[in-house]
Amino acid sequence: MPFRRLAVLIAVMFMQPAGWAETCKYVDADGRVIYSNTPNNPPKGATKVKCFEDPSPKTAVAPTKPAQPEGKAKTPRVSEDTQKARDDERRRILEQELADETKQLAQAKEQLVAQEAIRNGNERNYQRFLERVQPYRDAVATHEHNLEALRREIANLK
Repeated sequence: MPFRRLAVLIAVMFMQPAGWAETCKYVDADGRVIYSNTPNNPPKGATKVKCFEDPSPKTAVAPTKPAQPEGKAKTPRVSEDTQKARDDERRRILEQELADETKQLAQAKEQLVAQEAIRNGNERNYQRFLERVQPYRDAVATHEHNLEALRREIANLK
């Protein structure tokens, strides 16, 4: 019995874990990160970011300088004129969306007022009236929320 335990212990010590095979990091079209240990058969529609080597003692590891964190990776620089043109275009688009959303809010409010003025014969119960008018109130609330978000976005521009 002790010999059997010793044999199992030695066998376990010399086994290489399956997780130490070459593992690659992929990013799919939706931005999700996928890790796979089949570098010759990548996930469909995903692009390879990098692969990790087998850390077993068989392979010699050369010292390398530490990699930069992903958040501090060097970003490409754009000229100041190009950035100003992009910012101006963004402001123009946001202001156009703000004008469109304002018109849609006015229309939604008109529809709400028109629906609140109508009382159908089957709406003697006030709850039925509220249920019929609720989608119009929701539309007004949605447009008001969109206007707030657009104004906030415009205020955050440089």
